[in-house]
Amino acid sequence: MTDFKEISDCPITKTLGYIGGRWKTVILYILDNRTLRFGEISVRIPAISRKVLTEQLKELVRDGLLSREKFNETPPRVEYSVTELGKSLKNVLAEMEKWGFEIKKTSLKE
Repeated sequence: MTDFKEISDCPITKTLGYIGGRWKTVILYILDNRTLRFGEISVRIPAISRKVLTEQLKELVRDGLLSREKFNETPPRVEYSVTELGKSLKNVLAEMEKWGFEIKKTSLKE
């Protein structure tokens, strides 16, 4: 294992700065290769509040992992999709999914 002078030098810390938190990886996983509206994302994650979903989407857009397209329509329509930077996390998310399945099989906790 590598020693880091400062925690900010740690690549894992850097990665978690982008995808840390309870819902960001779930949002990225749900969007994968599709474009969805806020309500469609919300329906797929019933446990998340609208406020938290809004915050998480804003952070993912700010960090360049998602794109947000606003259409000049009435009522307003906004669509979210994964950017190229976000797509670069696909293997990371796939490994997390694989690890989660393994833990689920061997763990008494669910």
